[in-house]
Amino acid sequence: MKALVTGCAGFIGSNLTDQLLKDGHEVTGIDCFTNYYSPEIKRTNIASALKNPHFSFLQSDLLEMNAYPDVDVVFHQAAQAGVRSSWGADFFIYTRNNIDATQRLLEWYKDKNLKKFVYASSSSVYGDVPIPMTEDMRLQPVSPYGVTKLAAEHLCHLYWKNFGLPMVALRYFTVYGPRQRPDMAINKFVNAILNETPITLYGDGTQKRDFTYVSDVVEANLHAAETGIPGSVFNIGGGSWITVNELINELKKNCRKPVKINFVEQQKGDMKDTLADIQKTESILGWKPRVPIREGAKKYVQWYLQNIINVKTN
Repeated sequence: MKALVTGCAGFIGSNLTDQLLKDGHEVTGIDCFTNYYSPEIKRTNIASALKNPHFSFLQSDLLEMNAYPDVDVVFHQAAQAGVRSSWGADFFIYTRNNIDATQRLLEWYKDKNLKKFVYASSSSVYGDVPIPMTEDMRLQPVSPYGVTKLAAEHLCHLYWKNFGLPMVALRYFTVYGPRQRPDMAINKFVNAILNETPITLYGDGTQKRDFTYVSDVVEANLHAAETGIPGSVFNIGGGSWITVNELINELKKNCRKPVKINFVEQQKGDMKDTLADIQKTESILGWKPRVPIREGAKKYVQWYLQNIINVKTN
């Protein structure tokens, strides 16, 4: 298989790229190293891939490219992340990188002989709806970020409906694991615990999340490329539904240090609870999560201690 991974130097994109190469596929990666967080972290993420003769890297902005690689499968992971920073003056960055860039890719590949276009969507498209969240629910995002991810998802569907582009959208639920972004909660929590500084926690910590380990998300992408039905959307949830307070206690046990928490007001755009119904995913994709949150928390702390402890991440 010849694959294109957009956002190949990011958290999920780099893990996916490494797995594709490990499986013997040819991979072209595109990343423009936005300054949302340190580009040096992203360069480290793809250091191994760059040594592989089956990997081709293009450092470029998707919207500044005149053509895209001839491939069998597109894994569109590139996006402007961050719920809280999507408000206000920077919203145009989200429309540009999440909507415009997706439309440009879809327009290019709509007439190509593509086997699958796998779009990385988000649980943020749901908003505060009854749980568990099912793919056929009415979608009501509560953040500008969620709106842009949903708009891009709708674009994918439009290009399938009108041009037959074989898209599949995966709605990720709170992905964590090695290489996660510095702004993500688990990274911040571990950083604070190990450095014995207070954790800033938005809300009272009783909000629940469906945590999904990154290796499970990578596997879901591979399943989607093989067995995903074009025009379909699938929830990708880890099946580990716990409160943020419970998560911090798990990290505390693995770090073996005390925890200090400063509770502050919940931020606009933060969803109260998330929980994925993955019956459709299990039935059609033949995928289910393998790493429960307690195992994943332990694995992440171990990885952090080996890779990040001496690296400034914020």
